[in-house]
Amino acid sequence: MVHISPWMHVVTVGGAMPIDEILPLSGRFYVAHLEGQELPDEFSAFQNLQESLQFPEYFGWNWNAVYDCLRDLQWLSSDHHVVIIKSAERALSEDDTAREKFFRTLWRAGQRWSYVKRPEGITLSRLTVILSCAKDSVSGLTDLLQELQD
Repeated sequence: MVHISPWMHVVTVGGAMPIDEILPLSGRFYVAHLEGQELPDEFSAFQNLQESLQFPEYFGWNWNAVYDCLRDLQWLSSDHHVVIIKSAERALSEDDTAREKFFRTLWRAGQRWSYVKRPEGITLSRLTVILSCAKDSVSGLTDLLQELQD
């Protein structure tokens, strides 16, 4: 497993995932599952995100709207939100611009959630993104995600 940030992780198919290092120990969780091969283009990505995260009717079907919805998620009765993308290396693989927007949107939303301060002084990551990919794709996916941090 590669920890990209407190809210984003890359795991390999069949690799063990130390859940206690990724998720808080308690609370209510909402887990959304996406398949990278089912996200060949922007429309499919928007549709799958909308369905898996139950975006509200006012969702605007663009990357800014995805970010706005991911920042909110108030309609889900959960304390923590987990987005698991299997075959993440295949997501929007034929459209480099949309691919970058997709991962940048997930990155920004996770970053936004990770800096939520609590009265007790604890910072919780309330949105966790787990990207599962083939072993030979880890390096390329990790490089792309590292670029988002700049």
